[in-house]
Amino acid sequence: MAILLFADHDNASLSEHSARALSAALQIGAEVDILIAGQGAAPAAEAAAALTGVRRVLLAEDGSLSERLAEPTAALIVQLAGDYDTIVAPATSSGKNVLPRVAALLDVMQLSEVTEVVAPDTFKRPIYAGNAIEVVQSAEAVRVVTVRSASFSPAATGSAAAPIVAIQPATVPALSSFRQNLLSANDRPDLSSARIVVSGGRALGSKERFEATINPLADKLGAAVGASRAAVDAGYAANDFQVGQTGKVVAPDLYIACGISGAIQHLAGMKDSRIIVAINSDGEAPIFQVADYGIVGDIFDIVPEMERAL
Repeated sequence: MAILLFADHDNASLSEHSARALSAALQIGAEVDILIAGQGAAPAAEAAAALTGVRRVLLAEDGSLSERLAEPTAALIVQLAGDYDTIVAPATSSGKNVLPRVAALLDVMQLSEVTEVVAPDTFKRPIYAGNAIEVVQSAEAVRVVTVRSASFSPAATGSAAAPIVAIQPATVPALSSFRQNLLSANDRPDLSSARIVVSGGRALGSKERFEATINPLADKLGAAVGASRAAVDAGYAANDFQVGQTGKVVAPDLYIACGISGAIQHLAGMKDSRIIVAINSDGEAPIFQVADYGIVGDIFDIVPEMERAL
């Protein structure tokens, strides 16, 4: 059973999400090819070739693929689809943008946000904000699957590199164009793949108090900073810090929730964390129902005390 993994990368490097999606792909079948679509993407292709379990890396380079716009990238994948039973991508912004178009062009159902591979044609995925797990068996000729990368460990780097094969991109009309990337500067670990996450909620009260309270603890722990939707909507943190159903889904070794009540939408994005520590002045807050350790008290006293104790 041949599998095509559409990799997430920035041309210069391969995203860890791709290595995690590879682990899922290898549970579906043993023959996995990785597609690197971009421009000047040889470094990403070399990183993909070094991963254990990769049969070969397909490298497609063209100006139309430099930002992996949906139309040319989907056309390329559809061009290759005849050789594969399953097409997989991590459920990142790029994967969520491209694979639905691939599924539509192939006239098949997409399986989204898969968290467990039961069998090559059977998968588990969360529904109802993570309150229920759906088991789906696909009878499609080609399975199109996005993988929730937080649910899988990254594939290891092997001793021998897989061959890199250059392929020609598909020719499609220029239906869209890339204008600009606006990225926030952040020296901390990537939120989606960090081992430790310190998150703040609306109880922080302001952007200044959020940064003064959360950032020192995150820096001391080498952690990523997260935020609830309420904190993001209030302007305390940037949009890409949001954890939850409409933000990023994380599953770190340690998740520290500071002043977060635990609305169901937030829990959907972090309840799979290995250890959850909740700090809240309200002892009845829903966050304590999923927390391994709970501290009832003032976050402006407790969080600085934790930082000083480390």
